[in-house]
Amino acid sequence: MARAENKETASPTVQMVAEVARTMRIKRQLTQEQLGAELGYSAAAVSAMETCAQPASDDMLAALERVLGDGTGIFESARRYVRMETYPEQFKNYALLEQAALRLQLYATDVVHGLFQTEEYARALIGGGYPALPHDRVQELVEARMIRKALFDREPAALIELVLEESVLTRDIGSKEIMRAQLRYLAECARRRNVTLQVLPLDCGLTGEYAGGHGALNVVETSDHQHLVYLEVQEESWTLSDPAKVSMYAQRCAKIRAQALGSRESLGLIQQLAGDEE
Repeated sequence: MARAENKETASPTVQMVAEVARTMRIKRQLTQEQLGAELGYSAAAVSAMETCAQPASDDMLAALERVLGDGTGIFESARRYVRMETYPEQFKNYALLEQAALRLQLYATDVVHGLFQTEEYARALIGGGYPALPHDRVQELVEARMIRKALFDREPAALIELVLEESVLTRDIGSKEIMRAQLRYLAECARRRNVTLQVLPLDCGLTGEYAGGHGALNVVETSDHQHLVYLEVQEESWTLSDPAKVSMYAQRCAKIRAQALGSRESLGLIQQLAGDEE
């Protein structure tokens, strides 16, 4: 929703997009209404974008590139930076690492990992958190989370290995229907060739070993084959590069995977919980 106060707090990237779009619109001798018609937006939406009352959405930036970009790629480039500014402060640096990663080893303990969330699950989760967020901010964060899914189809493909605690699959978020759709989406993701999805069963500790007790973690292999660890708890985060620490966390992640159900067993459990057991 366009708000007057947004004009005062708009980020440098948002201001740059607004100024470039307005300059290029005037150069082409288009009114806001005419540009809106070409973009698929109203004149009011174009005005809000140009005054920073409502920053350009990801879809609007794509449309601006198509209509005004003139082969420069300027609005396409801006999409990346606008996305970064949307993420919570503690997540911004990791988001860049995630999108460029060669391999991700992920362990989620409380809720479905953000990369694997459906839009409805993410909205229920973000909107139901505390402190409560304004509707506009919830929508902004949901859209930003969905954009991350581009990683699944990126070329070259990233190898993504996810272990979920079984309790994540039985903790309903939003509604029974939302959770059922989320489980079915996990099953769909598990069938991707670049994804390995495993479930760490609730009775894992009965064997006398449980490597997952220290919480969620993300091990990242970067495009230059550097290994990093990202940890996040209670909206605080740490990115670790010390080789000894990274090695320890990578070993722990490997142990968690070893204690988890195999990928076929995990898929079967997810399908069973979704009511789709084959």
